[in-house]
Amino acid sequence: MEPTQETKTRVAVISIIVEEPGCVPAINEILHAASDRIIGRMGIPYREKDISIISVVVDAAQDDINNLSGRLGRLPGATVKTAYSKK
Repeated sequence: MEPTQETKTRVAVISIIVEEPGCVPAINEILHAASDRIIGRMGIPYREKDISIISVVVDAAQDDINNLSGRLGRLPGATVKTAYSKK
């Protein structure tokens, strides 16, 4: 049986570059709310540049991924890009 549009999910990586540490609590709150769709998360502090990089792997409907990425991208002090799997 072919999945319906509502049940199709995609795997994506949401990359977040944090340039203002003050936005981290808001990032964590947003990610916590989406925890049921998160496969894994890795954070790397880059002290030489005074930034942090967070990679979040999700498996969700494309609309949900877009919503999550958009919410994160609207936070001042964070730059967000999303890469989708082709499957």
